[in-house]
Amino acid sequence: MHDPILECPRCGQRLTFTQAPNACPNCKYDYLEVQYDLEAIKRDALPRWPERPFSLWRYRELLPLRNADNIITMGEGGTPLLRSVNVGTMLGHDHIYIKDERQGPTGSFKDRQASLAISSMKEAGITEAVVASTGNVAISYSAYCARAGIKLWAFLTSLVPADKMREVALYGSEVVKITGTYDQCKEIAASFAQHRGLFLDKGLKSISARQSMKTLAYEVCDQLGCMLDGYGKWRAPDWYIQAVSGGMGPIGTWRGFEELYAMGLIDKLPKIAIVQSSGCAPMVTAFKAGRDTADIVTDPQTHIATLATGNPGLAYTELRRIIQQTGGAMEMVSDEEAFRAMHVMAKMDGLSVETATGVAFAGLFKLIGQQTIKRDEVVVVNCSGHTFPVEKELLGEEWSSSIEAPKSPAAPQEGLLSALERLDDRMRDILIMDDTPEASLLLRRILQAHGKYSVREAVNGRIGLEMVRAQPPDLILLDLMMPEMDGFAVLDVLRTDRELSRIPVIVVTAKELTAIEKQRLSGKAQSLMQKGAFNEQDIVDKMLEVLKQ
Repeated sequence: MHDPILECPRCGQRLTFTQAPNACPNCKYDYLEVQYDLEAIKRDALPRWPERPFSLWRYRELLPLRNADNIITMGEGGTPLLRSVNVGTMLGHDHIYIKDERQGPTGSFKDRQASLAISSMKEAGITEAVVASTGNVAISYSAYCARAGIKLWAFLTSLVPADKMREVALYGSEVVKITGTYDQCKEIAASFAQHRGLFLDKGLKSISARQSMKTLAYEVCDQLGCMLDGYGKWRAPDWYIQAVSGGMGPIGTWRGFEELYAMGLIDKLPKIAIVQSSGCAPMVTAFKAGRDTADIVTDPQTHIATLATGNPGLAYTELRRIIQQTGGAMEMVSDEEAFRAMHVMAKMDGLSVETATGVAFAGLFKLIGQQTIKRDEVVVVNCSGHTFPVEKELLGEEWSSSIEAPKSPAAPQEGLLSALERLDDRMRDILIMDDTPEASLLLRRILQAHGKYSVREAVNGRIGLEMVRAQPPDLILLDLMMPEMDGFAVLDVLRTDRELSRIPVIVVTAKELTAIEKQRLSGKAQSLMQKGAFNEQDIVDKMLEVLKQ
């Protein structure tokens, strides 16, 4: 296999990879691209990939490391691609997939970057290095440096949670906490590295760091093809979505999509959507204003420290070009929207995600709501990491119930029984009548997640009415289109019975109602909600409103 070639995108200078300079020797530009003999790789390496373990290194011919003996690995890559079940149903979108990067060795997608970057350091004979980070990079680099025997100086902003800083230190790295912005942190780290003569990881401008993210594209297309088209097939999504700070992730991933397209393994390039926190959104604000340079944010106003890069520099130029090329999008969301999305993902699909991933999903919700993303399009969201720790802004104060157990077996049990009964008193009995399992599962999960509802289910109107007569519920969530007895007939029966007519009903349907059907519902249901057009808070708010009447 031929060694890759380095190419300067500014002046076109080409160099053998063995030279590996920090900048173009001709024009001094310090953002060099790597070019591979893709035809040779497709011919010689592609047939061997399925025989290898499903990890980042399955595709090693497309990574800039010359000697496989220098690989530092802990099983990074090869993460699951999960189809969203309940959230997808809630949004009326059947094609949302989640690249679950929480499964990396240290719990984030930065393990890809660390594996290749630290392997490259080993190959270059580096024994001491410096990195600036908002948390995840420092943790990943620390773990891999420990394995490689490289001393790491990790510069972190004071906004990084103390738990993350302690984990960095646990691996034996030298932690330097900077009271200031992330951009200031990077400047101080660079000055320190220069003063000490140490290797500095340059983030986006690091060839290895940027190239590592290509493997996200390789895996996604490999997995999507197998899931949707059959083993051995490759498929690109219509959209790839990621929250960004410095922007290296989607830039590197895009390069992977380009290479797969050039090899003829995928038949289209996906649209890229990047999402930022509105408290620090230099790229999004500039893009929406049509400017070709990013707006620099000197004082980020966000609780999401991992995304608080105020000056993205070159990353904005690259991402703007990519998005304009594909018809993608840049969007911003508030911290509150991100925290809410985190809660939704945990309650609905069982995924506890970090705040940056919350930003990505909040952006997804917004783009679907705007109809920028169509319902038949295949979407992949980078679930970039696990929540660590759970944010206090996310759960609020009343996230648990407290019961004091008796101090001894002989103590009276009345207090304990009373406490348990008080928990039961909070429950409201909700009956779901719906013949679609996915819709019932979604509604049940929404109610369970809020912890105040006892839920029963009926698969048609006849069974539902039997359950109502046996035990009248506090509220009925009713589908209209059901076998044996539909929702219209159920409402007719309920309204002719003096006792049962008091039970409030919320109609939740996917059916587009005609004027005659709307007339049939008039005065018989307290509310009408369209499936796929509401979120979990909408249904809870509407239920609370109806139950108070």
